[in-house]
Amino acid sequence: MSRAIPQGNRTILVMAGVAVLSLVAGLGLSQLITSPAKAEADAAPPVAGAVTVPVESRVLANDVTLRGDPLYDDPAEIRVETGEVKGQPVVTGQVPEVGSTVDAASVALEVAGRPVIVLPGTLPTYRSLQAGVAGPDVLQLKAALAALGIDAGKPDSDVYDAATAAGVVELYRKVGYQPPAPGKELKDALKGAQDAVRAAEDGLSSAQIALKTASSGPTEVERLQADNAVRSAQREVAAAEAAAAAGDPEAPSAVSIEALREAVTVAEAQRTQVLAGMGSSAEAAAVASAQRALADAKAMHTEAKAATLTALPASEVVFLASLPRRVDNVAVKLGAIVSGPVMTVSGATLEIVASASADDAALLAVGNPGTVTVLGQDVQVTVKAIEAPGSTSSSAEPEGEGTEGSEAPAGSGSTTGQAGRHTVRFQLGELTAEQLSTLQGGDNVRIKIPVSSTGGEVLAVPLAALTAGPGGESRIERQGAKGATELVTVETGLAAGGYVQIVNSKEPIAAGDLVVVGIRGAEDASDEATEAAG
Repeated sequence: MSRAIPQGNRTILVMAGVAVLSLVAGLGLSQLITSPAKAEADAAPPVAGAVTVPVESRVLANDVTLRGDPLYDDPAEIRVETGEVKGQPVVTGQVPEVGSTVDAASVALEVAGRPVIVLPGTLPTYRSLQAGVAGPDVLQLKAALAALGIDAGKPDSDVYDAATAAGVVELYRKVGYQPPAPGKELKDALKGAQDAVRAAEDGLSSAQIALKTASSGPTEVERLQADNAVRSAQREVAAAEAAAAAGDPEAPSAVSIEALREAVTVAEAQRTQVLAGMGSSAEAAAVASAQRALADAKAMHTEAKAATLTALPASEVVFLASLPRRVDNVAVKLGAIVSGPVMTVSGATLEIVASASADDAALLAVGNPGTVTVLGQDVQVTVKAIEAPGSTSSSAEPEGEGTEGSEAPAGSGSTTGQAGRHTVRFQLGELTAEQLSTLQGGDNVRIKIPVSSTGGEVLAVPLAALTAGPGGESRIERQGAKGATELVTVETGLAAGGYVQIVNSKEPIAAGDLVVVGIRGAEDASDEATEAAG
C-alpha cells in the first residue's frame, strides 16, 4: 500500500527540477556565446617560436643520375669486295642468324661458293694480296695469321712471299675450304717457263759437247775451271734475279745485280781467251750464248712460279677491329646478289650507353662505379668511356637526367655528339640470365653513379640550419634544454640531399641536439619545417 506525497513537498520537488534544467541550459549557452574580448584574443597570431630539428648521424652522398640504353659495343658494317668475284656475287651459303657470333677464322658468308673469312685487323680490305706485293695490309695479315698459330713468314717483313702464301693455304684448310687456285693463264705461263728451262739446259749441253769435240790445246782442268767460273757467275745472277722477282726483302739491289752480270761477261771473256788457242771460238761463243739463255729461262721460271703462289683475294676476307662480334642485322639472304653492306655486327659485350650534360660529365671519370636496377635488383656498372661531343655513333642515346636526380624530359633519345652533351659508356657487372634477357630487350634504364660521399655516418643538419656570421663563418643556432638558444660556429663538409656535414664545431655537438631551422609564425615557417623534416 503506497503512501501519498504531501502537497507541499511536491511543489518543492518541481521547483528543484526546474532549477537543475535552467543550470544545464545556461552552461550549454555559455559554450555557444563568445564575448568580444575573447574573440579578439583568439584572432591574434600565436606567439612566435623556434622551429627545431635534431642533429642527425647519417651518410651523405651526391649522385649523378642518367638514363641509358642497353647496346652491344662497337657497331660496324661488313662489306664484301665483289669486283674480283667470277660471275655474279650470289650468296650461296653460311648466312648467319641475328644474335650469332663471328670470331677470328670464322666464315661470315659464302659468296659464289667461296668463303668470306673474318680476321682481326683495323685496316679495311682494299686489294688482293699475292706474291710480290708489300705494305701495311701484308703486315696486318701476317699478324692475324700468327694470332691463329699459323706461320706466315717473317712478321716484320711487309712482303707477301712464299711463306705468307703457305700460311694462307693453312688458313683455308682451317676454315674448311680449298685455297684459291691460280688461273689457266698463270698455269700455262708456268708450264711454258718450265719447258723453256729444259730447252735451255739441252741447248747448253749440246753446245758444250760441240765445244769439247772441237777443242784442243788447253788441258781439261783449264777448260773446266773456265766453264765453272762462268757458271758460278751466272748462278749468282740467276739467284739474285729470282730473289728480286719473288719480292725477297733481302734480295740484292738492281745495282748489285748489274755488277753480277758484268762479272759473267768477264768470266765469259776469260773463258774465251782460254779456248782461243784451240781454234774453236765459234763453239765457245755458242756455249756462252746457251748459258745466257739458260739463266734467262730460269729467271722467267722463278717469276712464273711466284705468280702461281696462293693469293688471298679481296673478296674472301674482311678485317674487324675487335673479335668476337655479335651479328645484329643481316641484310642478305640465300640466293641474293651482294650489293652494299651484308650485315651489321657489334661487340659481343652488352653495355649501357647514356648521354650526359657537360656539367655531369665533368663529375665522372673512367672507372667510377654505379648501379642500374634490373628486375628490382641493383646491378653494378662501371664507367667504361666518356666521349666528348662531336664523336660519331650509329646508335641513338637518351637524354641524361642530371645531378641529384633532376630528370630531363623524356623523349626518343639523342644521338651521340649532340651539342653540349657527352656520351658515357658503362660496363655491366655480372648478370643473371633473366636480367640479361631483360636488357637485351633494349628498354631504357636508369643509372645512378655516386660522385661524392662521406663514406660513413657523420653529423649532419639541414641546410636551413646554417647562417652566416659577420666574418662569413658558418653557424648553427642550438636550443638548450630550457628553450634558450646559442650560436655555435661550425666547419662544414659535404652537402647532399638538403643536408650538410658538420666536420668540426667550436662547441661540442652531438646527434639529437636541437638546432633552429626557422621561426614559427614567420611567413615561410611551414616551408622551412617541411624542408627540415625532409
